[in-house]
Amino acid sequence: MPHCRIFFQQALTRQSSVSIPEDIAHYLRHVMRLHEGDFLTIFDGHGGEYQAQIEQLSKQHASCFTTSFDDVSRELPIPIHIIQCANKSEKIETVLQKGTELGAASFHIANSQRSVLKLSGVKLEKRLERWQRIIIEAAEQSERTAIPALYWHARLSDIPTFHQAYALHPHQSTPWKNLREHIQQAQSIAYAIGPEGGWSNDDLNVLHHKDWQSMTFGSRIMRTETAAPALLAATQALL
Repeated sequence: MPHCRIFFQQALTRQSSVSIPEDIAHYLRHVMRLHEGDFLTIFDGHGGEYQAQIEQLSKQHASCFTTSFDDVSRELPIPIHIIQCANKSEKIETVLQKGTELGAASFHIANSQRSVLKLSGVKLEKRLERWQRIIIEAAEQSERTAIPALYWHARLSDIPTFHQAYALHPHQSTPWKNLREHIQQAQSIAYAIGPEGGWSNDDLNVLHHKDWQSMTFGSRIMRTETAAPALLAATQALL
C-alpha cells in the first residue's frame, strides 16, 4: 500500500481523535483506497508529524486517531524567502511547486512594471486558493514539516524588507559565487525574481531603495520559472 501523508489545517495533538474534512475523506476513500484501521501520516505545519489510524471513513463521518508523534524537521537551516514577480499563472505554479519541494519558507507574488498577470477581487481569491493547494500538495509529497507562507502584493514596493536580500539581475551585479560566504552566515535570505520581460529600471530602483542587492547567477539567462528553484537548490547545497 502506498504511503499516505496529509496536511491538516487544525492543530494536532498526541493520542487524540481528529475529524477528517470531507474533501480529504473523499481522497482517502477513492484515490488512496484506504479503509478503517489503515494508517497514515498527518501533520499541521507546526513541526513534526503524527502517525494516525483511521477510525471511521464513511460519507457521513470520518476520523482518525493520532497514535504517535515524531518531532522530526525536514526544513532548511535558515528560512529562504522567494519574491516572484507575477507572470503567467502556470509559471507561478511551477515556482510554487518546485520551490516548496526545495524548502522555501515563503512566497511573495508581486506585481511589477512588466508583469503580465493582473489579478484582483474574486479572481485573485480563487487564484490564491489554487496556489495554496499547490503548495500544500507539494509539502505533503516532499515530506515537509512546515507549509510555506503565501502572500500577494499588488505593487512591488509593498514587499517586506528583509535583512539579507538579493535581486537576480544579469547586468552590473555581484556574482553569486562572491556572495557565498555572506549566504552561509545569514540568518535568513530573500531572493527576488523578475517577470518574463526582466526588471525595469523603476523596479530596480524600488528594490535598491529597500536595500536589495543585485546579483547574477551564472553566465546564462534563465527563464523566470527556473531561477527560484535553481537558487534554492544551490543555496541548500551551500548550507
